[in-house]
Amino acid sequence: MRKTERFPVEGANSLWHVYKTVPFWKVIRNFIVIQMARYTPFLSMKNWLYRTFLRMEIGKHTSFALMVMLDVMYPENISVGRNTVIGYNTTILAHEYLIKEYRLGPVDIGDEVMIGANSTILPGISIGNGAIVSAGTLVHKDVPEGAFVGGNPMRVIYTKEELLERRKEDPIYGGET
Repeated sequence: MRKTERFPVEGANSLWHVYKTVPFWKVIRNFIVIQMARYTPFLSMKNWLYRTFLRMEIGKHTSFALMVMLDVMYPENISVGRNTVIGYNTTILAHEYLIKEYRLGPVDIGDEVMIGANSTILPGISIGNGAIVSAGTLVHKDVPEGAFVGGNPMRVIYTKEELLERRKEDPIYGGET
């Protein structure tokens, strides 16, 4: 189950209430910062922009690939551990506006996580240390530490233990040649 807080609205759908929930100028500032970072090839500059202007927690040596789209309204609810790779064109959301309500939830991505290109991470999700998210995955529930997940709907492809067993034969991970 995703960890989101629910806020009911009355009348028009919740997106019509957007500037009652988040300040207009905050959204404008965040949009500009995120768009600059999406196109810059300098990883350290992206991390600096995210930490400084969006108040995100970003670990050392974390890499956001080209075109990563962060939540424009609540980026401060996203934290990413150290030495993690967020793949090309991935979207990370910390909010969702629905018809009768909007929801907010933190996104916690652990250390040494690999998120494949074109993935979408929904609000209220935790991705454990060492996890691998296959390209094009819709992450709609928590990802266990060390697991390899993929698909839409997302499912566990290998557990941490199964992945460690497979790596015993891979010379990159110190296995047999």
